[in-house]
Amino acid sequence: QVQLVESGGGSAQAGGSLQLSCAASGYPGCIFDMSWFRQAPGEEREFVSAITSRGRTTYVPSVRGRFTISRDNAKTAVYLQMNNLKPDDTAMYYCKVRTRPCDSANYDNEYWGQGTQVTVSS
Repeated sequence: QVQLVESGGGSAQAGGSLQLSCAASGYPGCIFDMSWFRQAPGEEREFVSAITSRGRTTYVPSVRGRFTISRDNAKTAVYLQMNNLKPDDTAMYYCKVRTRPCDSANYDNEYWGQGTQVTVSS
């Protein structure tokens, strides 16, 4: 059974920091990439950041320079360090993991965490 366990959400003042964590287990195959998405009330879910199995990272422009994604391959965990938080960062944050057959370069499944709330006050 695939499990994505997220933690680290909470409340912060503008300019503050939070770190999100997501640990994956029970998935078949190998990791293709791990990423974070967020969804604010009344808005669509949007991409925030991703990291590939080789460590290549991407960010949505609004968080570049403030957020840092990293991963622990041994623990199959992904982290999102969020600095200089802004009220616009307030959202439910979701971890997503894509997997692939270990003998393939293409992903074939994706799994989502349950979400962790981040609230930033001005």
